[in-house]
Amino acid sequence: MNQLIIFILLLPFLGFIINGLGAKKISRNLAGIIGSGTVLASFILSVVAFNGILQGSLPSSPVSLFTWIEAGNLRIPFSFLVDRLSVLMMMIITGVGFLIHVYSIGYMKEDEGFGKYFSYLNLFTFSMLLLVMGSNFVVMFIGWEGVGLCSYLLIGFWFKNNAYNNAASKAFIMNRIGDLGFLLGIFLIYHTFGTLEYSAVFEKAKMLPSGDSTLLWITLFLFIGATGKSAQIPLYTWLPDAMAGPTPVSALIHAATMVTAGIYMIVRSNIMFTLAPFTMGIISIVGLLTALTAALIAISQTDIKKVLAYSTVSQLGYMFLALGVGGYSAAMFHLMTHAFFKALLFLGAGSVIHAMSGEQDIRNMGGLKKYTPITFITFFTACLAISGIPPFSGFFSKDEILAHVYASNPILWIFAVIGAMMTAFYMFRLLYLVFYRDFKGSDKQLSHLHESPYVMTIPLIVLAILSFAGGFINIPESLGGTAAFKHYLDPILEASNQMHSSINELSHQAEYVLMAISICVVVLSILFARQKYYVRGEEPAMEKENLPMMVRLTRNKFYIDEIYEALVVKPIHLFGDFLLRVIEKLGIDRLVNGIGNSVIFSSKNARLLQTGNTGFYLFAMVFGIIIILLFNLIR
Repeated sequence: MNQLIIFILLLPFLGFIINGLGAKKISRNLAGIIGSGTVLASFILSVVAFNGILQGSLPSSPVSLFTWIEAGNLRIPFSFLVDRLSVLMMMIITGVGFLIHVYSIGYMKEDEGFGKYFSYLNLFTFSMLLLVMGSNFVVMFIGWEGVGLCSYLLIGFWFKNNAYNNAASKAFIMNRIGDLGFLLGIFLIYHTFGTLEYSAVFEKAKMLPSGDSTLLWITLFLFIGATGKSAQIPLYTWLPDAMAGPTPVSALIHAATMVTAGIYMIVRSNIMFTLAPFTMGIISIVGLLTALTAALIAISQTDIKKVLAYSTVSQLGYMFLALGVGGYSAAMFHLMTHAFFKALLFLGAGSVIHAMSGEQDIRNMGGLKKYTPITFITFFTACLAISGIPPFSGFFSKDEILAHVYASNPILWIFAVIGAMMTAFYMFRLLYLVFYRDFKGSDKQLSHLHESPYVMTIPLIVLAILSFAGGFINIPESLGGTAAFKHYLDPILEASNQMHSSINELSHQAEYVLMAISICVVVLSILFARQKYYVRGEEPAMEKENLPMMVRLTRNKFYIDEIYEALVVKPIHLFGDFLLRVIEKLGIDRLVNGIGNSVIFSSKNARLLQTGNTGFYLFAMVFGIIIILLFNLIR
């Protein structure tokens, strides 16, 4: 068990060390093989661990490698927990991560920082594995900070572009805001329970009553951490800007793994959140608002990667909505299917950008269907999956979320269905503008159009298969399935499921009606997008045109960045300027310089006493003795 855990973790770290130290000496082919091979080996071992969990041959209790911190009553072991939840995340991280590594071999083949790029990818994989494998909140926090660092390195990978550096800094700073909340939650957990080990914390939490004020504050702090890492309102604006990094980075960090860390953390801590109904209500509202806001913005974006970025924010909102109504297994199921189809969408976008010589504006594309057939078929598959068309994976995961939401609050369900409509519309808008109609680019771009090499298309095909068939592992009982995925997570969610059994109260007939409504509105959205952008051939409006107010608002992302700039960034800069001019220069500098100047002034005048005249020295001695005698006499 110990050796298995060590190798799963250390193999990607070994790839980071080799590629990092030998970035300028190792050939590109070898760097790609090392980077991809170590993640593949970690995936294979994760599958072995998964099989051991299913067979019962692998213990699901924490494994401590050594005591890391020990001071007074505080004891924090460097320990790991490989159970049903963590091993699921391990397979997603390493499996999807391996496909992205392979894709990167073709996408980054001409980049001068090839070896360094793969070392960063391996370090990210290691950090993410550390996050999900830790058996206590401190080890999770180490991985949590590690993926934040790797995100900064990968977003700003092309550091010669200052705009990319700003995007990396923005992601890093906004994540630190959320991380402060997470850290405060960890402190409060230790203060309340006297330990940071999951098993002990959750057992003690079960003893507290529902609505306990301490659990309320703990879960609110943890949720603040989740909003930063998983890009929820108000800390979501870093993720669209993070598209500055290479496209495979967008697929790995901002679709399949890093942004799902917040969902994993809440599912891992599910009993504490279940016992904090006020926090659950906030999570559901924030998730729904995030899903709708991001979907509205995605509808009018013209950068292919920005459309997918806001789509990611919207889908994460759906996962948080599921968490808020107690649908933990539904959120994890959608996390898994989302990893498949969103990674496919980003990699497909990368293939399009590769064919278009770096062009990302969808207004300059069109007709790529005949030039990049594999990319088109796989991208189309992902669009069907994310839209929730049966039998693609997104249908099963999104409909399970909608069923949980309806059972909890039909009003929230109405808005969630509206969000599903918008998802289908903006995805097929993207599909029709990129792959259908006439080509809108330059003649030079037209002459360069071609399908990507096999090293890029094979990962697309594998992800397309997963996007199609991934939902079959959790076919609901109403459709003749066994809901295998839901039952797989039951041991992790046992206590919470006893308190949130509303989904079981829905009849099969009610589920059929909900599915039918969802499918109908999605199909209508797709037909509307087809009529608008394919049949009528409408074009996205240019920035200089007189845009309708709603289009202008969504095109400019509701001016959220400008609002943050006015309310947060500029006041901080003004306050900093005040401290610089008034406190530092007029106060501290004048005080320090005044002391120095007074010493110099007194020294210059004191040295005049050294005349070299013996008579003056005798006079000074006598004068000094008289002063001393008078002082003693007066005292």
